[in-house]
Amino acid sequence: MEEPPALHPVKLYVYDLSKGMARRLSPLMLGKQLDGIWHTSIIVHKDEFYYGAGGISSCAPGGTLLGPPDSVIDLGNTEVTEEIFLEYLSSLGESMFRSESYHFFERNCNTFSNEVAQFLTGRKIPSYITDLPSEVLATPFGQALRPFLSTTQFHPPGGNTFNRDNGQS
Repeated sequence: MEEPPALHPVKLYVYDLSKGMARRLSPLMLGKQLDGIWHTSIIVHKDEFYYGAGGISSCAPGGTLLGPPDSVIDLGNTEVTEEIFLEYLSSLGESMFRSESYHFFERNCNTFSNEVAQFLTGRKIPSYITDLPSEVLATPFGQALRPFLSTTQFHPPGGNTFNRDNGQS
């Protein structure tokens, strides 16, 4: 009799990069309420995986200089083994999520987390996170900031850049 596949928990760590400033200032600046400027990462196989201007990185959960997350969302479980997951990350790092592919609005930590969450669990991350860029850009102030923000690059310090050989460099 075959054993059932092992299930591995998958979590989404959510960080507010504005540390509460978006909630206070967005009504004045954008004319609408934003609860945060979100950075996300995926926790699976006992590590935190995220994407930024330096490419795909990993660390112990909460191990970046961002510290502990502002919230943790349970995305369910996956049957994907660590070996298969690391191969998948390697292929993402060589294609869609290379360091030079980073774009503040269009290909960022949240698009990475959404892609990985769907691969692992079949579920997307919450739309209040993935819709944030379009919400900001739909405002006159967001349009005015677009040229500046489009060149902004973010990569939380404290992790290790992921590579094919050992999962980290």
